[in-house]
Amino acid sequence: MKLVIAYLRPESLTSVKQALYAKQIYGMSVTNILGSGRQKGFTETYRGVVMEVNLLKKVRIEVALPESKVEEAIQAIMGASKTGKEGDGVILVQDVEKSYRVRTGEEGLS
Repeated sequence: MKLVIAYLRPESLTSVKQALYAKQIYGMSVTNILGSGRQKGFTETYRGVVMEVNLLKKVRIEVALPESKVEEAIQAIMGASKTGKEGDGVILVQDVEKSYRVRTGEEGLS
């Protein structure tokens, strides 16, 4: 089992969810986060004061999947969120040692 973690632009969330649903991948967690990467942020003027904004709004999507579906999920996320501009996001894949369903105690999610 693998855990796919994607850090993406908030405006791409709807299209990513639809792309995952089209691949019959329904279980996910979504978190609003602040972060910085290669974009490094920007400066803006507020009431005459120059402010540096280096933490940008992003969403973190986590999806636990069997290894057979990981590549499908990655392609769906990339296809739905790619604009070709810096700041599109990053996808990480981690191993999951064990998983349990709380309600039933069942080990290993399908």
